[in-house]
Amino acid sequence: MRRVVQTVSLATLAGTFFGFLLVIGAIARGTDNYWSFISIEGFLIVIGGTIANAFMSYQANYVILAFKAMGHMIRKPEATREGLNAEIMRLIKWAYLAHSKGLSGLEGEIGNKIKEPLLRYGLDLVVTGYQPEIIRKMMDTAVEADFEQSITPVTVLRNMASTAPAFGMVGTLVGMVIMLQHIQGDMSRIGGGLAVALLATLYGILVARLLCMPAADKLMQKEEILRFRNYMMTEGLVLLAEKQSPRYMQDKLNSFLDPAIHFNLDNELKKPAEVIP
Repeated sequence: MRRVVQTVSLATLAGTFFGFLLVIGAIARGTDNYWSFISIEGFLIVIGGTIANAFMSYQANYVILAFKAMGHMIRKPEATREGLNAEIMRLIKWAYLAHSKGLSGLEGEIGNKIKEPLLRYGLDLVVTGYQPEIIRKMMDTAVEADFEQSITPVTVLRNMASTAPAFGMVGTLVGMVIMLQHIQGDMSRIGGGLAVALLATLYGILVARLLCMPAADKLMQKEEILRFRNYMMTEGLVLLAEKQSPRYMQDKLNSFLDPAIHFNLDNELKKPAEVIP
C-alpha cells in the first residue's frame, strides 16, 4: 500500500541544501580549479558499483522504490502525528453512522470514500460482524505486514549507504594502481591517478551521508508514523465493532495523542452537519 505524499518539508529541503552548500563552499574557498574535484572515473566506480550491488542484492521493484524515496525525502507525508485529529474525527463520524443505521450503514463508506486498502479491509471486517478481538488480531497482522513491506526500501538505502564508501575505497585502490604504474614513467599522469583515488572516497562518503542515509531515516520515520496511525485506526475500528459511544471513543483514542493536541468532541458537536451524517 502506497500513500500519497503532499507538500514540501522546508526543514528537510534547507538541510539538504545546506549540506551540499557546505561542501561546495569549502571547495570554492580552497581553490580556483573547481574542475579538479570532478572525476568521471571515480563517479562511475562509486555510483555504478553502488547501484549494481543494490540490484544484485534486492528485488528490482524495491530498489526502484528506494530511489524514489530519495526524491520523496523533501516531501511531507500525508499521515502526521498532528493530523491524527482528523482521523479521530472520521472514526467518530462512523460511530454516529453505526448508532443511527447500524453497522450496515458503514457499507457506503467502504464503497465510496475509502481509498486505502488497509482501512477498507478493516472497515469491511467491522461490517461483516467479526468479534472485536478477532478484528484486532487480524488488523494487527495486516498493519505489521504492511509496515514490513513498506520499510524494505529503507533496508536497500542503508545497504547503499554502507556500499558507497566501500566502492569509494575501490576507486582509491584503482587510482593508486594507476599512479604507481606511472611513478617511474610519465610523471604527469601521477596526478590523475591520485585524483581518482581521493575523489572516489569523497564521492562515496557524500553519497552515503548526504543522500542514502538521510533518505532511509526519513522514510523510516514516515512509515513509523503511519504504523502508529494505523494502530490508532485499528483501535477505533475495534471500538466501532464494540458499538461504543462517540464520547468513549474520543477519550480512548486521545490516549494515542499528545495531550496538547487532544481531540475535543464538544468543539466538533457545535458543527453537527460536519459530524453527524
